[in-house]
Amino acid sequence: MAKSKKEAAYLALHRRGGLRRRVEEARSMLTPCRVCPRACGADRLAGKTGVCRIGRRARVASWGPHFGEESPLVGSGGSGAIFFAGCNLLCVFCQNEEISHPDALADAAPDAADSGRLAAVMLELQEQGCHNVNLVTPSHVVPQILEALDVAVSQGLTLPLVYNSSGYDALETLRLLEGVVDIYMPDVKFWHDAVAARYTGVKDYATVMKKAVREMHRQVGDLALDRDGIAVRGLLVRHLVMPGQLDETAAIVRFLAREISPRTYVNIMDQYHPCARAGDFPEIDRAITAEEYRQARELAREAGLDRLDRRDWSRLFRQLGL
Repeated sequence: MAKSKKEAAYLALHRRGGLRRRVEEARSMLTPCRVCPRACGADRLAGKTGVCRIGRRARVASWGPHFGEESPLVGSGGSGAIFFAGCNLLCVFCQNEEISHPDALADAAPDAADSGRLAAVMLELQEQGCHNVNLVTPSHVVPQILEALDVAVSQGLTLPLVYNSSGYDALETLRLLEGVVDIYMPDVKFWHDAVAARYTGVKDYATVMKKAVREMHRQVGDLALDRDGIAVRGLLVRHLVMPGQLDETAAIVRFLAREISPRTYVNIMDQYHPCARAGDFPEIDRAITAEEYRQARELAREAGLDRLDRRDWSRLFRQLGL
C-alpha cells in the first residue's frame, strides 16, 4: 500500500477533535444551502436539490486509481479519484455532462452514497495503493465529504486529500477545509466575469475564483513534493486553454505569477474540444490548435512560471498495458 512520507493534514485535526466540529459546521450549511458561492438556499438536509442537482447525499459517479492526472499526483500507484456527480457550474462545453448535470433522482439514485459508503470508497483507494484521495468536483458536497472523512479516519485512512475543483468555491467553505485538505487543485478557467458568464452560467466566476485561489494558497503554499516526486502538500493549478482566448490565458498566468507565487505549479491543458452545447457558440466550436497551446505555455513562461506540468505518457501507457 502506497503511503506518503508526510502525515495527512486531517490526522492532527482528528486527534484534537476538530474534525468532528468541522463536520457539524459544514452540515449546518446545507439548510439553507450556502455550501457554494451560489448560496441557492435549498434545504438539502431535507433532500431538496439546488442548482447542483444534489440533495442530502453525495453521488459517486465513479472511482478508482487514475493515471491520467498531473505527474506529481500519479506516481506508481495512481491518484485515487472519486468523481462526484453534480456541479455548481453549468458550463456550456462540459466534457462530463452526464455526470455533472445528472438526472433528478437525487438521494434515491443508485449512486447516492451515505457517509459510510463514501468512507469505504476512500479506504478502498488506499488499499489499492493510490497515493492520494482525489476529490473531483467537490465544491457542492464538502459537508458530505467531511462526514465521510471522519468515518474513514477512524477506520485507518491516512492518504492526503486532493481538492480538485472548478475554482468556484465559497470562502466560508474553504475555511472549513483548512487543516483538512493537503493539495488544492483548482481549474482557473476564465479571467473576466463577462467571459465566464457567457460560458458557465454564473456572473461572478472570475471574482470568486481569484479570492478562492488566494485562500487555497494561504492554507497550503506552493506545491511540495517528496523524494519520489509525489505531491504531499500545496497548490496545483489547472488552466484549460480555450480556442481564441489567449488573452484570458495571459491574464491568468500573470495573476498566478505575480499575486499567488512564481513557484505555482501549473498544468496548461490542451484537452479542450467542443462538447455539450458548445455548438451554440461558434467561437468555441472547435478544438484548440497546436500553435495556441504552444503560445499558452510560452505566455506562462514569460509571466515567470517555470513549474509547468508535463504528462509522463510512457508511464500512462505502461499502466494501460500499451
